[in-house]
Parts: sequence; C-alpha cells; structure tokens
Amino acid sequence: MKYSFEVLPPLKGTGTGNLFKTIDILKEFDPELINITTHRSEYIYTEQDDGSYAKHRLRRRPGTIAVASAIMQRYGLKVVPHVLCSGFSREDTEYMLLDLQFLGIKDILILRGDKAPDEKRFVPEKGGNSHATELIEQVNLFNAGKFLDGSDIKVPGEPFEYGVACYPEKHDEAPNLEFDLRVLKKKQDLGAKYAVTQLFFDNAKYFQFIEKARQAGITIPIIPGIKPLAKMGQLTIIPKTFHVDIPAALADEARKRKTDEEVAQVGVEWCVEQCRELIRAGVPRLHFYTVSAVPSIKEIMGKL
Repeated sequence: MKYSFEVLPPLKGTGTGNLFKTIDILKEFDPELINITTHRSEYIYTEQDDGSYAKHRLRRRPGTIAVASAIMQRYGLKVVPHVLCSGFSREDTEYMLLDLQFLGIKDILILRGDKAPDEKRFVPEKGGNSHATELIEQVNLFNAGKFLDGSDIKVPGEPFEYGVACYPEKHDEAPNLEFDLRVLKKKQDLGAKYAVTQLFFDNAKYFQFIEKARQAGITIPIIPGIKPLAKMGQLTIIPKTFHVDIPAALADEARKRKTDEEVAQVGVEWCVEQCRELIRAGVPRLHFYTVSAVPSIKEIMGKL
C-alpha cells in the first residue's frame, strides 16, 4: 500500500526544527510523497496612537516553496506543494510556478482554498482566480509555454502534473453533490491526474462517493484523505471546520473517555479499522492529514 502525508510550513519565525522532527517520524513509513500546504495572507488591524486603525497584510505560514525544497533536498522525498487561488493573484501564481520549475518540483495540488476569516463568502484576490478550474486553466497555459500576457516562455520547462480536491460529503458551498461531481468532472477534463478527498470518518460515504463519481464519468484515482480523532474538542471542531460527520459510534466511544489521551486511543483504533477496510477495497493510496495527529499516525502506521 502507498502512503502520503500532508504537513504545514512552520509558523513565521519558529524555524523548521519541529517540521523536520515530524518528517523524521513519517519518513520511516516510506511515503510516496509529502504534501505541503500553502496559506493565504490575512489582514489584521492595529490601533494607532490617534485611535484609528491601520490595516496590515500578514502571512502566518510563509515558505511553502522553501519548505518543499528543503524536504526534497534533506530527505530525498517527492514533494507536492499546494497552489491556491485564495489570497494570490494570477501574477503571484505565475511566479510561484516559475520558482517551482527552477527547483525541479513537477507535481502540485491545485485548490481554490478557504475564504478569509472575515469573509462571509469566498472573494478572490484582486487579479486572482475565483475557482480551482480557473487556476487549472492558468497552469495549463503555463504548461503550454505561455505567460499570462500571451508572450512565449523562451525556455519552457517540464509541464506540471497536478491533483485536485474532492468532497465525499459535498463541498459546503455546493448546492448538492451532483453539482460537486460536475465540478470534479470538469477538473478531470481539464487535466487533473487524481483527486484527494476531504477527510472523512465513515467509509460508506467514501464508497458511495466513488460509485457516484464513476457513474458521472470520473475515472481518475480518488485518494481517501484520513485524519484520526485526537482530542475531545474535535468532536465539535471537525464537523464545524470541515463540514463532515463524525459517526455516532465513534462519537459515543470518545464521549465515554475522560482525557484527550484516551480519546486519541479511540481515534487510533477507529482509524486503523477504517484504513484496513480501505486497503481491502484496493484504494490507490492512503493520504494522512497530520496536523495535531503525528503521534496517532505513527501508531496507526505501525499497526498497518
């Protein structure tokens, strides 16, 4: 079975020590690749001496490209950075693609990304892409040897290959699952090589999604995204943040426990069985979201 792991760049100013400790643990399991998330800039307001407020742009987790390069060089692992619409202009994206190409990074994960915390709905950056499909079209243009202004790239590099996201329990902004599947079909038709799911805890929903996707003409590999329950607070945070259900059986077992450590053990046991069922079903790869879950994932991988 193939495995992959998603990691976050370190917070601004904290260095790479903790990230490398995480990679030191994960590399033992011979991952096919490491995903590195990309984070948009946010705007914060600081009060001035005269009582007014000044607006500042802040990126809390910069360095996706540098982190990808560092992991690739330090560990010899394949890296797949995220490329977002959210918080980036088309010009920003073009320069990011150039930087990745200079580094020899040929695989990316294309995502729209989340709306800003202060937005009621997603608003693209000025001059940015509104949807993942638009971002795909920009990457395709770059792959075809053209800059945004229509001029030729004098020395085109090797084209990027890319994956995309999908949502077994429906994207929270989609009116229905059928609409969501039409979007995924368009991503495939534009050139996506695979899709990685949002995290889920109920395999039945993944299998139902696969069946409906195939009926809709979607043939690319659909890789299950897995995250073990690790803390009591996640029983409410995960459904709110990721718009997914936690099965009653898992939630009931977790609520019987008194500490986060006990809840994490319930999460490990559930995740191991979840992964074993997915492996028996012949999934193409297991993809783990590692944030706040590295110790649990290490234990899960040991059992698998």
